[in-house]
Amino acid sequence: MRRWATLSLSAAIILISSQLAPVARGQETQAPPTLEDHYADVNGVRIHYKSAGKGKPILFLHGFPEFWYEWKNQLVEFGRDYRAVAPDMRGYNLSSKPAEVDQYKLKTLVEDIRALAEGLGEKRFVLVGHDWGGVVAWAFAAYYPEYLEKLVIINAPHVAVFERELKENPAQQFASQYMLLFNTPKAEQELSKDNFASLVRGVLAEGLKQGYFTEEDRKAYIEEWSQPGTLTGGLNYYRAAHIRPATEDDGSSTKDAAPDLPSWEIKVPTLVIWGMSDPYLLTGNLSGLQKFVPNLTVKLLPDVGHWVNHAKPKEVNSLIREFLVSKQ
Repeated sequence: MRRWATLSLSAAIILISSQLAPVARGQETQAPPTLEDHYADVNGVRIHYKSAGKGKPILFLHGFPEFWYEWKNQLVEFGRDYRAVAPDMRGYNLSSKPAEVDQYKLKTLVEDIRALAEGLGEKRFVLVGHDWGGVVAWAFAAYYPEYLEKLVIINAPHVAVFERELKENPAQQFASQYMLLFNTPKAEQELSKDNFASLVRGVLAEGLKQGYFTEEDRKAYIEEWSQPGTLTGGLNYYRAAHIRPATEDDGSSTKDAAPDLPSWEIKVPTLVIWGMSDPYLLTGNLSGLQKFVPNLTVKLLPDVGHWVNHAKPKEVNSLIREFLVSKQ
């Protein structure tokens, strides 16, 4: 096994090789938990979620353009000794899909998760988020730190840092050009044509080539994307938050995502896992992050793109477990 190398960013950042944390005693012979379907009426919408196991709760929030299925490997793993829950966020899959763009504001998405957790009978839990789910998780931690034991972020930018990168980093501006399309009325047509060819290329193609996505996965995603309103629901996250590269006559700001939030400081212990080959969210999003997240651990996965928990599920699971038992 390779040694773990410490990198000199502005936080304790560790480059991860194939080294894994030990498997919990007895888990190697324990039967995998059953995944169960549930619905919850919260915050004016109906949220579908999958759950596995019993015990301390750990919630997993998916990004665009995914659904609860993104976390199938984590539900099986953490359902062995946690109550693992992965909702379809509003606008996706089997959850409600409000038509109005303003129903997808960041604070509204945060309130969905708060109400879901309280409906589960939990007011202290671990929150994990990837991509847009990670953005919601960052915001949740800023609004409601008292609810969280720990926070885990996977390739999702902190809003204040992303604001800087979109304004000052030409490479991130270029990498985020797709957001300009997502904010237009023609986005649904472009993304759905030729049986979702552009989404298949952007999300699944590399994984199908490398073997971490299967044809079964491809069918599951196309079925989800085909549901009426799902593409619009996911795109409305971008539209409601005004997140896109700035243009000369564009007064939009990522700060518009949560204008009532006085500070983006994150007070809970936080683990950030980052695939270093992400073509959409560049590693500049880690620079200066500790200014907003004092209790921060960052671990980097080399040669991994945006779909980190699909490409390296064992490594991701191991890193999360190690963080959860740490004394931070």
